[in-house]
Amino acid sequence: MSFDLEDEASYGVSFPTGFEYGPDEGDGETAASSEVKPRILLMGLRRSGKSSIQKVVFHKVSPNETLFLESTNKIVKEDVTNSSFVCFQIWDLPGHLDYFDSTFDAENIFGSYGALIFVIDAQDDYMDALQKLHVTVTRVYKINPGIKFEVFIHKVDGLSDDHKIEAQRDIHQRACDDLIDAGLENVHLSFYLTSIYDHSIFEAFSKVVQKLIPQLPTLENLLNILISNSGIEKAFLFDVVSKIYIATDSSPVDMQSYELCCDMIDVVIDVSCIYGEEEYWLGIESNRSQRNAIGRDDSIFDTQSSSVIKLNNGTVLYLREVNRYLALVCILRVDSFDRQGLIDYNFLCFQQAIQEVFELRKKSKLPDMAQNNMLGNDVQVNGLSTEQNHVHEDSKKASKQASNNWARN
Repeated sequence: MSFDLEDEASYGVSFPTGFEYGPDEGDGETAASSEVKPRILLMGLRRSGKSSIQKVVFHKVSPNETLFLESTNKIVKEDVTNSSFVCFQIWDLPGHLDYFDSTFDAENIFGSYGALIFVIDAQDDYMDALQKLHVTVTRVYKINPGIKFEVFIHKVDGLSDDHKIEAQRDIHQRACDDLIDAGLENVHLSFYLTSIYDHSIFEAFSKVVQKLIPQLPTLENLLNILISNSGIEKAFLFDVVSKIYIATDSSPVDMQSYELCCDMIDVVIDVSCIYGEEEYWLGIESNRSQRNAIGRDDSIFDTQSSSVIKLNNGTVLYLREVNRYLALVCILRVDSFDRQGLIDYNFLCFQQAIQEVFELRKKSKLPDMAQNNMLGNDVQVNGLSTEQNHVHEDSKKASKQASNNWARN
């Protein structure tokens, strides 16, 4: 569906209940389920906010509702399989357990290709958290040197701007100094200021997920070609369900622009829930169990979804559906949008190139990175395995071939 909305971005929206991750009968599911998925591990002390982050980002739980969540007492595993690019597992690891004890298989937990997110409560005394972070990083690095280490300095919504900067500087300095003292100066930690009460947690998760997408350089290149040929100032490729952007162009990300794009997705979903077509369900109306298993109305974001929002500052937000789960959101000036036909043509070229990258992804399988790292059977280039590099090189060829068809602005 398509609609226009002229406003000054003063709208408020809520995500529809039940619109979250679930199985899809589309043709991409088989390929996604047959490969070894990257693993994101959520770690930290008790009550640091790990479960709240997972609920808000991937289950659309209201931040206020997370106040009533009980502490996690066992490892909670969840598959996030929503498109050919957003495909990974999330493990929520309780903070009171010692995973390096003999009762746990540490190599099985930490040996897979992926990322470890350590959550630190910035409103609490974080010395104990820093000590556990150091122990965790040093031991996990010995098991899997290829894992990504991410640190979320969480619950910063209750801190002043000066306090946020000081806390980040102090935590960064202490954590890095401890690693240098342990002889692990080559270990890289990435730090993010996050809160579930704003978009910072979505942006931080976006950057973590992007590190697990081998086709990221290809996607960024396609977006760069799109904006340069279409007069677009900024473009994001969003996973609609989580509002994680899996790629953007090479220009710096402005937090305000990202928030506008997230709000636009909420508006499209809300309006689509009201006015969307129900034709998708006619073919399976008799099979209630299948509809209930999917757990959401997939027709609210369909192959015809698009939206135009014109702001009072001369900026236009333009959303186009790429596939059932991915959306392209562009920011451009009003005068550039006068050439909408050019933009739409280039979008079709972009969409076709994305589909080619999808096909390459389906034809390949992600290797067992943990075994390759431990046994030394795989050569890595720029953080990608040799098999991933083959996929990346083929994706680059696909994007180069597609870019030749694009119209120039």
